[in-house]
Amino acid sequence: MSLWLINTLLACLVSAVFTSVLIPKILLVSFRRRLFDPVDSRKIHQGIIPRLGGIAFMPSIFFTILLLVGINTAFAQGELWRNIQDNITEISFTCCALLLLYLTGIIDDMIGVRYKNKFVIQILCGILLISAGLALHDLYGVFGIQVLYKLLGFILTILVIVFIVNAINLIDGIDGLASGLSIVAMGYYGILFIQGHQLVYAVLSFATVGTLLPFFYYNVFGNVNRGRKLFMGDTGSLTLGLILAFCSLRIANSASMLSAEANPMVAAFAPLLIPCMDVVRVFFFRIRSGKNPFTPDKNHIHHKLLAIGMPARWAMITIVLISALLTAANVLLMRWVNVNILLVCDVALYTVFNLWLSWRRKMRESQIVLSSER
Repeated sequence: MSLWLINTLLACLVSAVFTSVLIPKILLVSFRRRLFDPVDSRKIHQGIIPRLGGIAFMPSIFFTILLLVGINTAFAQGELWRNIQDNITEISFTCCALLLLYLTGIIDDMIGVRYKNKFVIQILCGILLISAGLALHDLYGVFGIQVLYKLLGFILTILVIVFIVNAINLIDGIDGLASGLSIVAMGYYGILFIQGHQLVYAVLSFATVGTLLPFFYYNVFGNVNRGRKLFMGDTGSLTLGLILAFCSLRIANSASMLSAEANPMVAAFAPLLIPCMDVVRVFFFRIRSGKNPFTPDKNHIHHKLLAIGMPARWAMITIVLISALLTAANVLLMRWVNVNILLVCDVALYTVFNLWLSWRRKMRESQIVLSSER
């Protein structure tokens, strides 16, 4: 266990240092080439801010994993390498999918990619993960469904991957939100992988956490006037979304990693409830309003918190804390509460919270109108 602790701590530390070195170089290139996030009516930021922070993610994570493999092998500690060999097919296809989506994100941040083309690439990434053996084959009682037919499992897996990738992409609306939610989720997944004796995936999880920590600092606390602030862009959010989708599917397909009383679907997807429920609510709202569901607006949960007067940083902290608490509650209760009852409770709580936010926003808007009329 001490070897596992050393590897995971090193993964977090090495990736954090690597990203800390890389981000200033990305900022320098962004300012020299004038690669900034455009300011428009939907954006809440002001000033020129680079949007290429996500370029640091994959190189940092891959460098960390390969370095640890080399260190472990050099010191005759081959467990990490053996773990990679045992999962080589899964890892190979997943790396191909990550590289494909990473490059798509870079192109999108540079010159733009139509959302239809992005969907095609995301579906292709889903097919690659299915080829890796990560297709859902059992819903473990969700909606009363157990074992899935193979074709239905393939289709559902692709839908889940595309959905999670876009949920992370769309929740990235205020400083620190997507990275904060991902830090909580990847830390949680890392602990599960350690418990399940999956060292390579534990290293992946904590390497991702380490990569996100310096980015979070620059994104949340960076000074715009000094050119020290940046966004992750689609490169970062798409890459993170696929890593989270991979980890969740890996756990959903590894019931043996969990205790007998645990529900694999709850364990796998609990950290993703907030971004996923938010996307569903926003899409239904747009469709009900007669709008294209893919048209950007200001109806996400963070927009509502901002609309009631909450500062952006506190809105981010609030959502991340809610996600952490909701994850903990689901994981603790899944041993005694039916998965469908848990799901209904999650949706009900989220719906009540959003209705309260909508009421508070209307009240605040009415007060502003009354004040302007006086």
